[in-house]
Amino acid sequence: MKPIQKLLVANRSEIAIRVFRSAHELDIRTVAIYTHEDRYALHRFKADEAYQIGNAGEPIRAYLDIPAIIRIAKAAGVDAIHPGYGFLSENPELAKACDAAGIQFVGPTQKILEQLGDKITAREIAKSAGVPVLGGSSEPIASTADGQALAESLGYPVILKAAKGGGGRGMRVVQKPEDLAGLFEQAQRESMSAFGSPDIFVEKFIPRPRHIEVQLLGDKHGNLVHLYERDCSVQRRHQKVVEIAPAPFLEPKIRDAICEAAIKIGRAVGYQNAGTVEFLFDTDHNKFYFIEVNARIQVEHPVTEMVTGLDLIQQQIRVAAGEPLPWKQKAIPCNGHAIEVRINAEDPDNDFRGSPGRITKLRVPGGNGVRWDSHVHEGYVVGPYYDSMIGKLIVHKPSRTEAIACMKRCLDEFIVEGIKTTIPLLKRILNNSAFVEGRMDTTFIEQKLLVK
Repeated sequence: MKPIQKLLVANRSEIAIRVFRSAHELDIRTVAIYTHEDRYALHRFKADEAYQIGNAGEPIRAYLDIPAIIRIAKAAGVDAIHPGYGFLSENPELAKACDAAGIQFVGPTQKILEQLGDKITAREIAKSAGVPVLGGSSEPIASTADGQALAESLGYPVILKAAKGGGGRGMRVVQKPEDLAGLFEQAQRESMSAFGSPDIFVEKFIPRPRHIEVQLLGDKHGNLVHLYERDCSVQRRHQKVVEIAPAPFLEPKIRDAICEAAIKIGRAVGYQNAGTVEFLFDTDHNKFYFIEVNARIQVEHPVTEMVTGLDLIQQQIRVAAGEPLPWKQKAIPCNGHAIEVRINAEDPDNDFRGSPGRITKLRVPGGNGVRWDSHVHEGYVVGPYYDSMIGKLIVHKPSRTEAIACMKRCLDEFIVEGIKTTIPLLKRILNNSAFVEGRMDTTFIEQKLLVK
């Protein structure tokens, strides 16, 4: 494999800027794509070159246009394409198109993306690898009647999930039989809209689990390591709000078992590049279960970078270029405690309604161990087209107590005017005694903060 000299990022906003920074430190030239609506966006100006894509009024479609992305990549003479997260990051068609064009895809292979992109197939891979999986369907549910029969055998409550999706979309919790038909139709519609597939499967629902995930990194030479675990239990509507590394108050034997389970799944598919294996931990019974693999870099990767001292984006690029991983498992450190909060342009006191508009004032906190990953600035207009996240605030300290204190101080310093944000909610989370004591599960916001 030859070194990567020019890299296009098939994405926008914060993650595009994040990739550009790591690439520049490797002396790699960068290429951005942007829509008419993003012509003043910061990511356009952070790259060495930038090319407009798509037509005005169709921003989402433009960023999903694989043939157009490949045409721009060829015209710009790039060696590789990084998909970021979201959009095309787990789409095997982009990896396939890159291969056909002789361009390196900075991510897993097309085959791995196909295997793990289907949540039902991924469940079967986990089961074959000897990893615990929740009871559920081994194929898409063909009808409401089939779903009801399976739900009866599993016992209520159950959860309906999009087979081709993720990020909380296409998911519905069914508490009683009479609700299944309506929720099944809702899940199918949302899955079709978000992922282009109506396939839904049923899984046993754990009412109050912790959400634990393990970062993997594999090269093209058969080397595979984990970079420890993160706790992403603080969620609303299955969307992560706060992420922590390492997972607090997790018994060492459970931590070791979860990390080893992630490695087993990775080895089962010959995993390459960065990816995350996600688990639910049933605190009532002290058992964990595989739920899915996100075959890409994730929004919450900075907390892993903070505790390991590694640049995961640079490692992705090096792996894509054919370099072997430079260390064995035991040589990877895990130092201190990191917390990430996602700051969204939403009103948490008004059912998380989106808050588009111009940011008239922005004051970002700083200090030792503080990081702000974002694409917004004073005067930036938050539009209605994309995800509402305007940035990620990350802190890293020697102890969990110090990390919480630092994050609380940072949130108190943070000023955003002109739009509503989730900062008030984040302050409530960080000051909640259950959070401080590590008593979090996926119902934390609803149960502890009474957010409906």
